[in-house]
Amino acid sequence: MRLFTWDTDRPMDIVLLGRIAIDFNPVDYFQTLAESTTFRKYLGGSPANIAVGMARLHHRVGFIGKISDDRFGDYVQEFFEKEGIDTSHVTRDKTGASLGLTFTEILSRDTSSILMYREGAADLMLSPHDVDEAYIANAKMLLLSGTALAKSPSREATLKAMLLARKTHTPIVFDADYRPYSWTDDEEAALYMHLCARGADILMGSRDEFDRMEAVAGLPGTDVASAAYWLDHGARLLVIKHGKQGSAAYTRQGVYQVKPFQVEALKSFGGGDGYGSAFLHGLLTGLCVRDALELGTASASMLVASHACSQDMPDREQLRAFIKEQKARYGEHVTGPDNE
Repeated sequence: MRLFTWDTDRPMDIVLLGRIAIDFNPVDYFQTLAESTTFRKYLGGSPANIAVGMARLHHRVGFIGKISDDRFGDYVQEFFEKEGIDTSHVTRDKTGASLGLTFTEILSRDTSSILMYREGAADLMLSPHDVDEAYIANAKMLLLSGTALAKSPSREATLKAMLLARKTHTPIVFDADYRPYSWTDDEEAALYMHLCARGADILMGSRDEFDRMEAVAGLPGTDVASAAYWLDHGARLLVIKHGKQGSAAYTRQGVYQVKPFQVEALKSFGGGDGYGSAFLHGLLTGLCVRDALELGTASASMLVASHACSQDMPDREQLRAFIKEQKARYGEHVTGPDNE
């Protein structure tokens, strides 16, 4: 059973709003940041990574965002354009704000951490004036990111986009993307994440992120309770990620359990963005939830086994080959109701 019917008259498959940043990943594997001396530069930021992933999967992608008016701004805009992502609504900040910088620390195959510089970040300068109703109405789907709610004026721009999507009947994906260093207050984070989630059709996040945005509702912190609450408040699909334990998707038709594919991980971050792009690709191309989840978990597994995030997003052929090889060795990875 398909949960969504997409408006084929809309020229863009998805518009994303939020963070565009730069990642510096160490070439000195399994050393601390203090010990590392060499890094590779990549385009980063969760919604930006998902945008690249969906463009690699042959989707028409647009983005609403704010970038720095300098060479790093040139870099990310040119990267987007080479990937075929529309940048007509990616604007330059004129106040001197810089792109957020992320330095990653890969201590082992299972242990990674992130050091972020987010003070005066350009993406948080996105204004409600930058959000255009017609642009959103041209898309089959809008993705909003929790990080964009962390500060004004990006917060108001995100809420405006949510309201315009509801007005134009554009399905909303809310990717929790909770980054504590972007927020100044835990209760504020819980409030605004909850508010945005209440307007969404698809919710994606880790168990910890769902706990964060459910704090104001006093839920007990279980997947079953989350599913009952959000499905009762208008969501049509939830994806709750549990890291190495896999993930689960909840709809009114039932629950789907997903276990990760078997790979030798290089890092413990980046998988969620691969998951998001391939899963949404599956939904947009008319796959059932089970098959879309298979694509998502495959892409996530491929990303944690690679050095980059955006740069290493797989295309359709790479995804299919990976899934074929993995299923031949390990069998099925998704279980769920048989009534699709």
